Amino acid sequence: MPEPSVREFIVEADGGSRGNPGPAGYGSVVIDAATGETLAEAAEYIGVATNNVAEYKGLVAGLKAAHALDPDATVHVRMDSKLVVEQMSGRWKIKHPDMKPLAAEAARVFPASRVTYEWIPRERNKHADRLANEAMDAGRRGEQWSAAASTADLDTRAARATAAPPPSGPPGDAAAGAARARAALTGAAPGAFGTGEPVAAGAAVAAGAGAAVGGRRGGSVAQDTVAAHTDSRADSRAARNVSAPQVGWGAPDLGAPATLVLLRHGETRLTPEKRFSGSGGSDPSLSDVGREQAERAAAAFAARGTIQAVVSSPLLRCQETARTVAARLGLDVRLEEDLREADFGAFEGLTFAEARARYPEQLDAWLASPETAPPGGESFTEVARRVAAARDRLTEAYARRTVLLVTHVTPIKTLVRLALGAPPESMFRMELSAASVSAVAYYADGNASLRLLNDTSHLR
Repeated sequence: MPEPSVREFIVEADGGSRGNPGPAGYGSVVIDAATGETLAEAAEYIGVATNNVAEYKGLVAGLKAAHALDPDATVHVRMDSKLVVEQMSGRWKIKHPDMKPLAAEAARVFPASRVTYEWIPRERNKHADRLANEAMDAGRRGEQWSAAASTADLDTRAARATAAPPPSGPPGDAAAGAARARAALTGAAPGAFGTGEPVAAGAAVAAGAGAAVGGRRGGSVAQDTVAAHTDSRADSRAARNVSAPQVGWGAPDLGAPATLVLLRHGETRLTPEKRFSGSGGSDPSLSDVGREQAERAAAAFAARGTIQAVVSSPLLRCQETARTVAARLGLDVRLEEDLREADFGAFEGLTFAEARARYPEQLDAWLASPETAPPGGESFTEVARRVAAARDRLTEAYARRTVLLVTHVTPIKTLVRLALGAPPESMFRMELSAASVSAVAYYADGNASLRLLNDTSHLR
């Protein structure tokens, strides 16, 4: 008597935080790997938390929902969080204390041998993303998420109904089989990957059964597509054998990133004196040297021809720098309040030595902890929270584009630190010249690529 076949589930999970940390929620969906049918959805508002905590909680909820359906199933997890995927796959260490218990909880739901993980771009995780946002929206209203009110699965079904016919290929070809399976479940356009195209390690088609679930989320599959590809389960298994993700390999083509080019404003009269000059000070204008630096920057960016938009801190020195560049490029300047410099409180206008003489204990406390603000000022933690929020808004608004951000030392250092995953104390180990340029490219997998120039000589 033949043994019963093992069920295969796809778990797609996501989490988000509006502020990081801020109001957070997660969403998870369990999908039948053979039919593409949505079997279960889960979402919850979890209060104030970070993106990573929300993502891990979404993973745990998705695995538990799959376990409730069939504790003997195999599960392929698909998430757009590179951090969670790499950590749960065992390729990255889990260092953060908030992540360790959540990762351990996720690992206990199913035996490790029955769970595989795959990174997918954010645009291919829309079902879980929609659930997470519904949960956060409900939390904002003082409610909990309700499956009855959710439209995430309905939206996915509508998108799939217009799917194109699947690609074809030799029945015995694993890569072609995986492409057919992916198309059978999602209606991927013919030639999306190509039946004979080499597959890089770590590419979506190589990562496991869930790799067959191409680019849309959950929901039912158009009936004619399923009928034409009843062998999708076998093809998804074949996809597992194409190759396995390897440590050190990059993800497949993620498309053009959102690139934030970070320009520190030109000099003011306070800059060469190295005085604290934040958002709570005198708001000085550019000096003659600063205006010359802005002109050189404008000429350099015009020659390069890559800037598509200009965003500035509202402080005068940044607006003057930004308008000089924007005028040369024929662009408008958009102001972003959260790109303003830190408020240095009682330190404003002082040199470091003067602040040390007048406020020795307060200065030491400020240097010792990012949570501590100067008297009457703003802590680095508070600055990081608003700068991260601005980053998230801007990378979404300027997806796949290159935008110039004209801002200050602390916001630029913060963006660099966050891109590197460096601790707050790294802020004191960076120096940025006036009119210096850095750039951070934000990719669809949530990772960032940093380029530091920190020199004005290239602008001459």
